[in-house]
Amino acid sequence: MPSVTRRRAPNPDRRASVETQVLAATERLLVEGASFTDLGVQRIAAEAGVARSTFYTHFRDKSELLMRLAGTMRTAGFDIASAWDPATGPDALAEAFQRVVGIYRRHAAVLAAVNEVAAYDTTVREFWRSGLNRFIEHTERVLTAEQRSGRAPAGVEVGHASRVIVIGGEAAIADHVATFPDDTAGDAAFARELAAIWWHGVYRRGTPTA
Repeated sequence: MPSVTRRRAPNPDRRASVETQVLAATERLLVEGASFTDLGVQRIAAEAGVARSTFYTHFRDKSELLMRLAGTMRTAGFDIASAWDPATGPDALAEAFQRVVGIYRRHAAVLAAVNEVAAYDTTVREFWRSGLNRFIEHTERVLTAEQRSGRAPAGVEVGHASRVIVIGGEAAIADHVATFPDDTAGDAAFARELAAIWWHGVYRRGTPTA
């Protein structure tokens, strides 16, 4: 009976290890000041200690690599912000925003790369925007529930309000981190102001005076 050579099953642990190496190497190069656009696959592979061919075994291209890097940051921020319950009030919201600012700080180089590449890469731009859209939809659901309970003013236009505070808030956090890259002292005050804008501007908007 002829012998049968069995193909060795892929090692999921090895695959995860290589992907982790490549992701960590890329972020390390970005932190050191490399432009993602100018960063070649060969340099990334060399920094990660893998072959160029191995890179393409794990990532379709650099855009997928960047989206994987940014996805970790985006998911962490979304999980924190979406866990906030209006019943806990603006102080808890400020605490959540401060934690999100911390995540943006830790991955500031990745965020800068996303903004750089989104200017010309539709796939990356749509990927990042899809994350914002997900949080906009979440905010709409929370605001709608608050209106139905009578806690949020009926006059708030939920769709527009959600887009304003989510898109504006994300841009403000990114700008804060970029403007004050080495100064964390103002993060708490920034988070309180952002929370106050969300809370008093939308969730508990007062009745306009004549």
